Amino acid sequence: MDPETRRPEIIKVTPLQQMIASCTGAILTSLIVTPLDVVKIRLQAQNNPLPKGKCFVYSNGLMDHLCVCEEGGNKLWYKKPGSFQGTLDAFLKIIRNEGIKSLWSGLPPTLVMAVPATVIYFTCYDQLTALLRSKLGENKTCIPIVAGIVARFGAVTVISPLELIRTKMQSKKFSYMELHRFVSKKVSEDGWISLWRGWASTVLRDVPFSAMYWYNYEILKKWLCEKSGLYEPTFMINFTSGALSGSFAAVVTLPFDVVKTQKQTQLWTYESCKISVPLHMSTWVIMKNIVAKNGFSGLFSGLIPRLIKIAPACAIMISTYEFGKAFFQKRNVRRQQY
Repeated sequence: MDPETRRPEIIKVTPLQQMIASCTGAILTSLIVTPLDVVKIRLQAQNNPLPKGKCFVYSNGLMDHLCVCEEGGNKLWYKKPGSFQGTLDAFLKIIRNEGIKSLWSGLPPTLVMAVPATVIYFTCYDQLTALLRSKLGENKTCIPIVAGIVARFGAVTVISPLELIRTKMQSKKFSYMELHRFVSKKVSEDGWISLWRGWASTVLRDVPFSAMYWYNYEILKKWLCEKSGLYEPTFMINFTSGALSGSFAAVVTLPFDVVKTQKQTQLWTYESCKISVPLHMSTWVIMKNIVAKNGFSGLFSGLIPRLIKIAPACAIMISTYEFGKAFFQKRNVRRQQY
């Protein structure tokens, strides 16, 4: 290769800098995507209101949250259904009647879960990718798949008990002492493993999603760079690659998302009514029941709303993350020169 065209030496970004970049990406993604989901839930609420004690899954493309409909709760996007003719009408009426702040009424629970999960996930992925490339070589196509699987597996495992605790806190005002008693009682009755209830269905959806997402993202990014004659991807290349790879992974893993939503809401109903969880609650049995009741298409219900959230969330998250890393990389280069 000609020295003039040789790829410049890459200056590494530190794990702390990766964490800052991923944290910024998670916050920005939540700020942009949350209003879309707030409006969607408000539109759904006026057509199909849920009685007190029922629950629904709120998802902004980064994280899912089981939200319980309780009197005096903080689910403002659910408590005020409104009278809307469509998405744009809902946006305008919410801003006019309740103030622009209402569009971000689902933000606090999102940030509590999305920020730590995203920081763990993206930082682990980058660290694992760097390690595997140093061992196996730069161009091994299995690297993004392996790194994506391990990183997601780790993030889901760490966050799962927090999700259970956060859901309990949302259902009622708990002091830290009461929360400690709840966790202690749950552990003594059902063992430590009970804190990871719902983990299996989350892994079944998120791990394949992660493997497909990172593999397609790296392939698309490389292909777009080659087509543009660039060594390093631009913001738009990262944005496009993230949106396309996220959309593809979302479509393929949608059946597991449908099952996970049903499982979460059913588990909450059984637990809140003090009913013992039936043995037929396994992922595969729920999947068979959906097919028997609604046909194969039932496993792909909610495809368009999922794509509307996932595509922009993936695009904003990855492009912000890569932009943050590029910023720190330039900063590190300047510091090395002086």
